Amino acid sequence: MKHTFKKTTVASAAAVGLMGVPSVGFADSLTIVSWGGAYEESQRRAYYEPFMEMTGIDIVQESRSAEGLAGVRAQVEAGNVTWDIVDMLEPDSMRGCDDGVLEVIDHDEILKPAPDGTPPTEDFVLPMRDCYIPQILYSTALAYNSEAFDGEEPSRVEHVWEMDEFPGRRSLRRVPAGNLEWALVADGVPRDEVYDVLMTRDGPERAFAKLDEIKDDVLWWTEGAQPPQLLADREVAIASGYNGRFFNAQVVEDQPIEIIWHGQVLESDGWVVPQGKLSEDVRQFLRFATDTQRLADQAKYIAYGPARASSAAMVGDHADTGVDMAPHMPTHPDHIEVGILQDAEFWADMGDTLEERFSSWLAR
Repeated sequence: MKHTFKKTTVASAAAVGLMGVPSVGFADSLTIVSWGGAYEESQRRAYYEPFMEMTGIDIVQESRSAEGLAGVRAQVEAGNVTWDIVDMLEPDSMRGCDDGVLEVIDHDEILKPAPDGTPPTEDFVLPMRDCYIPQILYSTALAYNSEAFDGEEPSRVEHVWEMDEFPGRRSLRRVPAGNLEWALVADGVPRDEVYDVLMTRDGPERAFAKLDEIKDDVLWWTEGAQPPQLLADREVAIASGYNGRFFNAQVVEDQPIEIIWHGQVLESDGWVVPQGKLSEDVRQFLRFATDTQRLADQAKYIAYGPARASSAAMVGDHADTGVDMAPHMPTHPDHIEVGILQDAEFWADMGDTLEERFSSWLAR
């Protein structure tokens, strides 16, 4: 899917200067690749539209992040790179950086400091990877349709495996990440020890054996829009999905969906630049879209936590519904306390191997 937002009137040089963005050297357009849905809509409102109004640059928006790293690699190897900026998961960015298909970013040189002067590398709440700029903290969490259960409702990862107590089909993403962690938690491994176990020789085998117990009852999803719809249609009783998608269904669409914060796998998502595309215009967009105010602005449209510490105090109510966003954030202290922080380095190192094994397991 591709969306092109038409060029608006170029802001005056004075107005641009006030925003800290030079008024010269602009291209006609930038092609930015993201994930679609409510998340991409939040980017459009928080970043793309203000940037276009300020600079006159068109943002050509493509919803193709599911093929992000593979797409970047193919374009770089073919010598025909058409994407300027890509929204990518942290482990994929680390693989792409190691492969030399992404630009190395000088974070303190390109990005704005915090309002109090704190350098970007100290203001972002996660480590800054060489080729990666964190944008949001989100989680892959479990959720359920509250109308699917007459008595006790599921509240823990283990309940996904308790088919007698909580009947109904499950829906999980068709990838190993998240599912292996949850399988180990359901098998009795403490949340803060799942990666210690996964790094052992027998850890993955233990996780796959636990997944075997529910495999016949799982409908595997591949697109972020699927889990909320499956829950709303009562095709499944419990599903995994992105917390922002569930928020949109629950609050904006008023669906009877409840999130299970226990075991949420907290991850970061951010910007990368394909090799050869770090132009002055790309730098200007990255500087604009990752400043303290803009990251806080995005949190007004979707329940993802901003990646900068200085943005946290600026997060308030949802722009359209007026709902207080704090209880819906995966970064809320109560939610972090029962969650799992994804080990990005583990998945960068082991992702390919475990994805091949996962595909083989599915095919059995």
